[in-house]
Amino acid sequence: AQLSKSLSIGVKVELEIIPFTGQIKLGQFLKLANLVEDGANATIAIQSGDVKVNGEVETRRGHRLNAGDKVLVDLPTGVVGAQVG
Repeated sequence: AQLSKSLSIGVKVELEIIPFTGQIKLGQFLKLANLVEDGANATIAIQSGDVKVNGEVETRRGHRLNAGDKVLVDLPTGVVGAQVG
């Protein structure tokens, strides 16, 4: 299943739903969903303000995500995203 999420800049991003039970930390989810290559890139993206959770910029790598949370990452190659399933 996939969802579409519009960004304020008018770009539509297909969000893949990543199955996960319970809570997961933002940095771990970015890696699990293949939105970043590794933990170092996750840290950089989060600290740079390039990650949004449910439309709000999130700068804490340890922020806990729950089912239904939508994560978008603004990368140099474009915006990618996923949803916690």
